[in-house]
Amino acid sequence: MGNENLAIYVVVVLCLGAVLLMLRDRIPARLKRSLALTAVILIALAFVFIIYSFLA
Repeated sequence: MGNENLAIYVVVVLCLGAVLLMLRDRIPARLKRSLALTAVILIALAFVFIIYSFLA
């Protein structure tokens, strides 16, 4: 993954997490858990990719 692609991915994932935090009261209960789990996985992958890019 190139540095530009990684930067775009990290920004988009962090924006997704911020949007979910800001709109947590408006999200239906059915979707809340799945969206939160997806966001946590994507944010964790972003940090793994960042560490991998520093080591590679």
